[in-house]
Amino acid sequence: MILYIAEKPSLGRAIAEVLPKPHRKADGYIRAGNGDTVTWCIGHLLEQAEPDAYDPGYKKWSLDALPIVPQQWQLSPKTKTRKQLGVIRKLVAEADQLVHAGDPDREGQLLVDEVIAYIGVPAAKKAATQRCLISDLNSSAVQRALAKLRDNREFIPLSTSALARSRADWLYGLNMTRAYTLQGRKAGYDGVLSVGRVQTPVLGLVVRRDQEIENFQARAYYEVLAHLHTEEQHHFTAKWQPSEACLPYQDEQGRVLSRSLAENVAQRIQGQTGVVSGLEKNRKQQAAPLPYSLSALQIDAARRHGMSARQVLDSCQALYEKHKLITYPRSDSRHLPLEHHQQASDVIAAIVKNYPAVTTALEKLDPARKSKAWNTGKVEAHHAIIPTRRVLDAGRLSQPERHIYQLIARQYLLQFLPPFKYFETKVEVTIAGGRFTTSARQVLEPGWKTLLGTAGDDRDQQLLPALQKGQSLQCSKGEMLEKMTQAPKPFTDATLLAAMTGIARFVTDPNIRKVLRDTDGLGTEATRAGIIELLFKRNFIVRENKSIRATRTGHGLIETLPASATAPDMTAHWELELDKISRKQTSYQQFMVPLEQQLRHLIEQANTLVPTATGLKGLPPQAAKKRKPRKRKVSKSSTAARAAKS
Repeated sequence: MILYIAEKPSLGRAIAEVLPKPHRKADGYIRAGNGDTVTWCIGHLLEQAEPDAYDPGYKKWSLDALPIVPQQWQLSPKTKTRKQLGVIRKLVAEADQLVHAGDPDREGQLLVDEVIAYIGVPAAKKAATQRCLISDLNSSAVQRALAKLRDNREFIPLSTSALARSRADWLYGLNMTRAYTLQGRKAGYDGVLSVGRVQTPVLGLVVRRDQEIENFQARAYYEVLAHLHTEEQHHFTAKWQPSEACLPYQDEQGRVLSRSLAENVAQRIQGQTGVVSGLEKNRKQQAAPLPYSLSALQIDAARRHGMSARQVLDSCQALYEKHKLITYPRSDSRHLPLEHHQQASDVIAAIVKNYPAVTTALEKLDPARKSKAWNTGKVEAHHAIIPTRRVLDAGRLSQPERHIYQLIARQYLLQFLPPFKYFETKVEVTIAGGRFTTSARQVLEPGWKTLLGTAGDDRDQQLLPALQKGQSLQCSKGEMLEKMTQAPKPFTDATLLAAMTGIARFVTDPNIRKVLRDTDGLGTEATRAGIIELLFKRNFIVRENKSIRATRTGHGLIETLPASATAPDMTAHWELELDKISRKQTSYQQFMVPLEQQLRHLIEQANTLVPTATGLKGLPPQAAKKRKPRKRKVSKSSTAARAAKS
């Protein structure tokens, strides 16, 4: 008997659907007509054991006991899903062959692997386990995946990477949470101060942005425009570009801060003759943006529809599991395998039926076109999020689900539309020794922008006359513009997600920043929404209309922690090392040993903290204490353990 172990019931049912009938449905599994069986996990069935499982003395929180570092790691079955673990154990014993059907990512790999290891599968059966990678729950896609089973041992590095992440997060989160909660009590703060290697740097981003806004002082800066005309009285304007001699009068962004300097330039050029000293005319084209990864989709949905990261993820999960209208949603890829192009016509046909508004673009749409999205070499465990070939009455979708489906469908259709073509002109004019520039863009073919309705949004603010290099122009007026610097804007759902995915901009270590520009950001595609929601739940951040601001508690925690715990550098370094483990470029031990050493140093720092001098002094108790008590009593040990996951 072949036993398929899926990550969740919806995936299990999708696998069973393509197996021989009749089916016999039982509690926790489905038996096919040929005896093969499908069972499933319900997310993680196992979790890291509580500290008191290693030593009963750890139940009491004490600075003297920190850091807690297990010598022999233990997993515990989750209470709510213990029964399903028993079902899997029994079926594994009956099976001749195991097929791992976890989600096609790091967590999905570990989730089933740890169950197989925990229940003590014999070595030979474990070694013969096969891996099934499913990213589309429609029957045809599931059948293709079952026909391409791989040796599960190929994915040991991926599983090891996830295991290292899980244990490292437990170590860091639990120990740091206990240390700073205990110090917070000394400062008079009666609440749990959870610290996590991802959640805390995200909070740090918000706190520092708030501080920048609060401390911001507006300054005046100046620009100079040259109002020019040709002999034929064709008018246009060009902007002054300060020379190196002006650097002492500029800020770090190149803005001129000296009013007298700008006034002098404006007066000097008035009535003078200028010469076209530089002229570039080019036909250019711009390819369509790639299909969505989860983060790219969350950012776009936040900007266009005001949806939170969690709302987007929940809608995606419904579209994937319930409606089967999109492929696997927790993807960090924006590319597609070439073989998938064979389904393009069918997918397009389904989109047109599910989303009739796109019919306006059908005239230019070419299913044979291969955009730069089709690149098998850039696809690893999963590909970009795209629609499936399934047709469903759009009326069955909720409004958020409809918004998300339409965004995903439209982004896919862009791959089959012509490029955006335009004519760009760049002009440089020299006037009285000063350099002035301007540019204009003329749309030739809107291409894919037709579908987005943005063809007219480009830099076509003025039409330039026909110009020649060396041509003389007259400057009728030099105009000085006084402007004021603007304070940074508070984070929103979209900009905070963008900051997490483009975290290199906020990393202080130049070496890490250089590497991070083209790699993962803060957190993963699957966890970013949860991290943001966790900070709201713990009353570290709040929403003010569309803005996200830190609470007094959030500010106090960040001001108390060492800089290394609040900046993204450390977790960015972790992600790089975890990625290396998955690629066999480093080992589990090479990652964990330095981490444990670093943790001991951080706990020593916490122990030397003078609570009365911290940002926690005088803070109100946690807002959570005002809420209704939970039905099930949760120990502080459990709270710290959950903090370790973030």
